[in-house]
Amino acid sequence: MGRTHALAAHTAKLVFPSSAELQCELLADFDASRAAEQAALLGFRRSTGDWREVVADPRIDIVDVCTPNHLHYPMAKAALEQGKHVFCEKPLALGADESRELATLAAARGCITMVGFNYVKNPVISIAKELIDRGEIGQVRHVRGTHVEDYLADPLRDGGWRTRRSLAGLGALGDLCHILSLTQRLVGEPTEVCADFQTVIPERPDGPVENEDQMHALLRFECGAIGTIECSRIAWGRKNGLTLEISGSAGSLFFDQERQNELWLYHADGEAPQGFRRILLGNDQPDYAAFCPASGHGLGFNDLKVIEMRDLVAAVAIGAPAWPDFAAAARIDAVTAAMVESCRKGGWVNVAGAVTGNTRRDC
Repeated sequence: MGRTHALAAHTAKLVFPSSAELQCELLADFDASRAAEQAALLGFRRSTGDWREVVADPRIDIVDVCTPNHLHYPMAKAALEQGKHVFCEKPLALGADESRELATLAAARGCITMVGFNYVKNPVISIAKELIDRGEIGQVRHVRGTHVEDYLADPLRDGGWRTRRSLAGLGALGDLCHILSLTQRLVGEPTEVCADFQTVIPERPDGPVENEDQMHALLRFECGAIGTIECSRIAWGRKNGLTLEISGSAGSLFFDQERQNELWLYHADGEAPQGFRRILLGNDQPDYAAFCPASGHGLGFNDLKVIEMRDLVAAVAIGAPAWPDFAAAARIDAVTAAMVESCRKGGWVNVAGAVTGNTRRDC
């Protein structure tokens, strides 16, 4: 992920010439020699083996956190306390209370923040938002979302830090919470959830598994819609099964991140033969046209990070809020905390009233 962020930092000003100049100044890693090696590779001027040097350096304007989950909170907090703007990978923290604390601190210090929910930067999602806002599918009634992958489907594969509660917090949901960022963008906030978690592979070669392999949940949204969300890291054959289907009173939308340059639209009043119509991402969408003047050639994962970096740098340059910021991420973390409480209690939980402590705790 650090490599991906570095690539985006160097590329944003080339793809979007109006973007402010961004200098990659200081790279930190856990080992000073490794940091020096990576700094040379990724185009940073300096390196250090201590991340605290980054947040304390007066020449640094933006701190970019690309670490295992348990380090997000202390690094982001230290940067905010130094008055730095912060770009942090998701999840923002291991608990919703910590996420809310960071959002409050950022607001108090006047720092601009962004969290790495890069899939919401896909121009296709912007098209979907426009279609929903102008009533193309009518009133939203139902949401069906998945984020399923197979990176830990093999029980003989080490789980690493992602299976340790003290390092990762939640498992499949914490890692694949991008689906909640998409529903937040397109449908709005959930008000109630009813969830169930399951650890299918309790032991791996490198030790016991301490968090969930899969999760499913029912949701009620503030707009009146209901829906379902599924997350899994053990779904054989699914490489990036991030899908979202939104059904309304006048039609439906369907998106699949594995085919990220397509959006499918169904109009209920369409003429026969009935069926979904494919909308192909093209040069009529500015964030696509900046990469390629010809429609249908497609964007990739790293391109979404470039758009994300452009938005952050532009916000810092003019002193405007970026999105999704720490406040948006804290609301997502509140939803995941409510899902944990729902599993523990065995029923529906109100998101606003959920216990929002550290998600290291068992379901």
